[in-house]
Amino acid sequence: MMDQPYLSRISDKVLDTALKSSGAVLIEGPKWCGKTRTAEEKAASVLYMQDPDFTESYIKTADIKPSLLLQGDNPRLIDEWQLAPVLWDAVRFAVDQRRKKGQFILTGSAVPTDNAARHTGTGRISRMYMRPMSLFESMESNGSISLNALFKSSTDGEGVSTLSIEAMSYALTRGGWPASIGEEEAAAIKQVYDYVDAVINIDVSRVDEVEKSPARVRALMRSLARNVSTTANIATIRTDIAEDDRTLSEKTVASYINALKRIFVVEDLPAWNPAMRSKTAIRTSPKRHFCDPSIATAVLRATPARLLSDFNTFGLLFESLCIRDLRIYAQAIDGEVFHYRDKSGLEADAIVHLKDGRWGAVEVKMGVKEIEEAAKNLITLRDKVNLDKMQEPSFLMVLTSTEYAYRRKDGVYIVPIGCLRD
Repeated sequence: MMDQPYLSRISDKVLDTALKSSGAVLIEGPKWCGKTRTAEEKAASVLYMQDPDFTESYIKTADIKPSLLLQGDNPRLIDEWQLAPVLWDAVRFAVDQRRKKGQFILTGSAVPTDNAARHTGTGRISRMYMRPMSLFESMESNGSISLNALFKSSTDGEGVSTLSIEAMSYALTRGGWPASIGEEEAAAIKQVYDYVDAVINIDVSRVDEVEKSPARVRALMRSLARNVSTTANIATIRTDIAEDDRTLSEKTVASYINALKRIFVVEDLPAWNPAMRSKTAIRTSPKRHFCDPSIATAVLRATPARLLSDFNTFGLLFESLCIRDLRIYAQAIDGEVFHYRDKSGLEADAIVHLKDGRWGAVEVKMGVKEIEEAAKNLITLRDKVNLDKMQEPSFLMVLTSTEYAYRRKDGVYIVPIGCLRD
């Protein structure tokens, strides 16, 4: 497990800060995204709850005296803690008793059935969400344009991406899974196929111990993949699935999607609700996304070559890739990502909003021909926002798959995804 060299993660900095500010840190996120490996870099001792030689013993110990499992050098990593949800309260109590920072790291790839992690941990347990790797972390973006610098207006916005469209299609289908970085193409893509098969056949039923039809889960995931980067509602998804299964109800579709969210496979993008100059009906539906766009390509069996021959699908998946990376970069600077759309059809694919009130608007466009219209839309959005109640946008950006990064005369930044970083 430790043979592969550790690839630095943006989450390293997030975890460092969390350990300095809280007694314990909960790292959540999808399986295989690198949570355990990142936590191991900081941990002084480790408890692997999934170790098949000891899992049954650990669970019994947790039932009788959970404090025994917390003994060890700090920070102590408890991997897949949700297998014994009582450990949540044990950690909270230990933090209260010891009154020291950085004592425990908990990792989990599923929300436990009894939702133990929803119980208060304020002041004791800090939360951080971890996603697969961004293009900067996988060393496919050169990082010449920093999102943080855009917020600080401390960049001229100039750079050159060396990420070709062919390399982009491969990066998208391979995904940001750490174990696949550097693998041969066929092997890397097969790993994602295997991941999706495990989700469909095992993980989605195990999360709540409710048996689910693998055929239905696969049909649902195919529909979500076809509707990625859209605001398709449950009724739309059910209608789409009806071609495969007419007996599937909206209630069942919703329950299956919820199960996929609980194992962090699905991560929808919420709508942004800013103060506007005039009364504008803002759409509140979330946009459909997986935690990584490679899940969509895997369930559709879309190869890099197929994407290059279908730019409509490529464009939607490219948007999802950009959302993944923006979420990773925004998290590092205490921000979140939303989307905007109003009744007039005006939209922004991403709004990066920091906790201190600063914000920036982003349109995602693959080609050069779409940049002009995207820039105009961003300026229209800026002019609609009530700046008496909100700050001026720190930046307006068109995020592209093109080569050159620059700042237009109207102030809009054109940034290739192959140049962006946190």
